[in-house]
Amino acid sequence: MVNPRNPLDDPETTDRIHRSILARKPFLRTLYREYYLGFRSWLPPLGHKAVLIELGSGGGFLKEVMPHALTSDVMPLSGIDVRMSGAALPFRARSVDAIFLLDAFHHFPSVAGFLAEADRCLKVGGRVVMMEPANTIWGRFIYGNFHHEPFAPADGWGFTAAGPLSSANGALPWIVFARDRARFEREYPRLRLIRFRAHTPLRYLLSGGFSRPQLVPSFTIPFWALLERLLAPLARWTGMFYWIVLEKAGA
Repeated sequence: MVNPRNPLDDPETTDRIHRSILARKPFLRTLYREYYLGFRSWLPPLGHKAVLIELGSGGGFLKEVMPHALTSDVMPLSGIDVRMSGAALPFRARSVDAIFLLDAFHHFPSVAGFLAEADRCLKVGGRVVMMEPANTIWGRFIYGNFHHEPFAPADGWGFTAAGPLSSANGALPWIVFARDRARFEREYPRLRLIRFRAHTPLRYLLSGGFSRPQLVPSFTIPFWALLERLLAPLARWTGMFYWIVLEKAGA
């Protein structure tokens, strides 16, 4: 669904503008490459015939890191392999090795629909690897005051969708996997949460993201990466994103 009143929901915004921003902002591109490498690091050794899917690929470049991955989006974009919804995956039961989401889970109007599809499609031992907004003290302050997307930790597992990108709840990952973890484990016992860790307190802000200028010179990237490693013990309070990893267990 495209919301004509919001340019975020225009496929041209993602297809041309977001892709161009990633190409010309070294700091943001470096971060995205790190996130894609993070996806790969959470997988067991897999052959080249493994079925790897990215949902909500947008204007990203996962194929530069994992050439055999299948990229997808709910919007009709020129740079993706297939258009599909996370709530209706066109794959046979137990046929998928891994599903990747980079800032996509919190855009699903019904996360229950996605989790049910992941449970159905993943092979035993298959994984969902996500990087999503964090509901830490710092993350909540930034997302609640300086970000265009809603951030509502008191809400439920879904929302009414007006458009694929303008509709969201940035707190959904925390709601499902932290606040309501008992419900998640009860309703999806085969999807075991094996990682839920906050990270990256500074670098995404310094990169300017997709809506603001890069705030520091590109040659300082290693310095900020080192500083974040030193701040890692404080990540549960300062991280802006979560690494979330689910693993499909046997019946």
